[in-house]
Amino acid sequence: MAVNKYRLLSSLIVLLAVTGSNAQDAPQVPSLVVNIVIDQLRSDYLDAFTPLYGQRGFQRLKEQGRFYSQAEYPFSSPDQASAMACLMTGTSPYANGIVGDRWLDRQTLRPVFCVDDETYPGILTDEKSSPKHLAVSTIGDELKVSSEGKSLVYSIAPTREAAILGAGHAGNGAFWLDDWTGRWATTCYYDNYPEWATEYDKLSSLEDRIGDIHYEPLNEQVVNFHYFVSTGAKVKPFSHKFKSGRKFREFKATACVNDEVNLFAKHTIEKAGLGTDAVTDLLTLTYYAGTYDHQSAIGYGMEMQDTYARLDRQLEELFDFIDEKVGSDKTLFVVTSTGYFDSEEMMDLSKYRIPTGVFSITKAQALLNMYLIAVYGQGNYVETAIDNQLYLNLKLIENRNLNLTEVLDRCSAFLIQLSGVKDVYTSQRLALGAGTPGISKLRNAYNPRCSGDILIQVSPGWVLKNEETHDQSLSRESYLSFPLFFLGAGIVPEKVRIPVSIDQVAPTIAQTLRIRAPNACPQAPLNY
Repeated sequence: MAVNKYRLLSSLIVLLAVTGSNAQDAPQVPSLVVNIVIDQLRSDYLDAFTPLYGQRGFQRLKEQGRFYSQAEYPFSSPDQASAMACLMTGTSPYANGIVGDRWLDRQTLRPVFCVDDETYPGILTDEKSSPKHLAVSTIGDELKVSSEGKSLVYSIAPTREAAILGAGHAGNGAFWLDDWTGRWATTCYYDNYPEWATEYDKLSSLEDRIGDIHYEPLNEQVVNFHYFVSTGAKVKPFSHKFKSGRKFREFKATACVNDEVNLFAKHTIEKAGLGTDAVTDLLTLTYYAGTYDHQSAIGYGMEMQDTYARLDRQLEELFDFIDEKVGSDKTLFVVTSTGYFDSEEMMDLSKYRIPTGVFSITKAQALLNMYLIAVYGQGNYVETAIDNQLYLNLKLIENRNLNLTEVLDRCSAFLIQLSGVKDVYTSQRLALGAGTPGISKLRNAYNPRCSGDILIQVSPGWVLKNEETHDQSLSRESYLSFPLFFLGAGIVPEKVRIPVSIDQVAPTIAQTLRIRAPNACPQAPLNY
């Protein structure tokens, strides 16, 4: 009997020891998540400019991180706003409501910017803003809920839309560089402008320094590296100053702006105390990797090479700073891109006998309205055109008791005959989401509340032009991949070559932090 009692006691001791050991082995939740979104970062450029890199920027990400080389967005034609919204919410515009940087307000019949909100005045800016158009929660929002408001959530970006969508609904602050003053602006929607931000503005204001900033190649390596034909031996090193009335907007479209993001981010980490306690904090940073002043990379190839060389140094600087202040084992870095959508050079493809032309969305709008007048009588049937979408006058159609399905079918049949049109998608065709290979990405980019009633797919090689806004863009459907990295916080290094979708990032972060994924996120997390 005594022997049995001894064996039972020994078993309990072993069980408790094993249980205690397992509890101690549970992975630690990061103290800080640094979400780095590099606007228009491309995998082909990232690889092409490898000789320009050091060892602790991009190379560190590739060698020490989990590296997904083929990331993509689950919807068509992402821009900075829709990309940021997808990354933070884990879902596409169909659910999160951000179809792009602007769309038509059906109530006022006027274009609305994605973060405009007259209710909340700006601080150090005239722009009034909030995330009210973002229809669902973000990873930052869920972190706030899970910590009962104790987590700190900040977003810093060159542009207003990236900053606000990165901060979400519950963030402590969103900061961006104002287009007219170059100061770190925010909105009254978030907490009061903190004293440490005011301190930074007084001591390190870009407004006081921009006249002395001279944008030249980072080093001789950039000058002597010839990836683009235009950066051959006869091309002189570039030299740019920021003196014009749009100097801050020009500055924000160069790699120099990333230095400003880094400086303010380091100040925020120190003064706000990010990552210093047991409650996880989130910092979202946006960098720029697009073309110089939104021009073509063909004409500004050396600037593009310089951008990636500088990004490598800027990432290294940020990594080293956070390693020192927080610790690499306590920080999860997530690095990815908004996709690629910047300007293509409007060259004359006809001299190479490549099919091309100009498709005017303004003329298409007028022609379609004339056609509908001929069929249904006088009226303004087409309200406006934004990008490649047409908005119909739904109130007029309803008042005349017209069958909307019939009207849309007639519009589609008419528009498909115009030169330069590859295909036409009506709102009803997109809502059904069937009948055409690849329509799922178009449907994911559509939102019933704010998208147009008709989407015109312009033929590749053709220029989409809007005479009223003077916007124009070259239609291309070439596949361009971009990378996704996870680094730090116990991440096991690995290179993954299978394609992954960016809407899996939010649930992956949520799983790491042991919190709920954003409330409209249907995706499973990535395994690492």
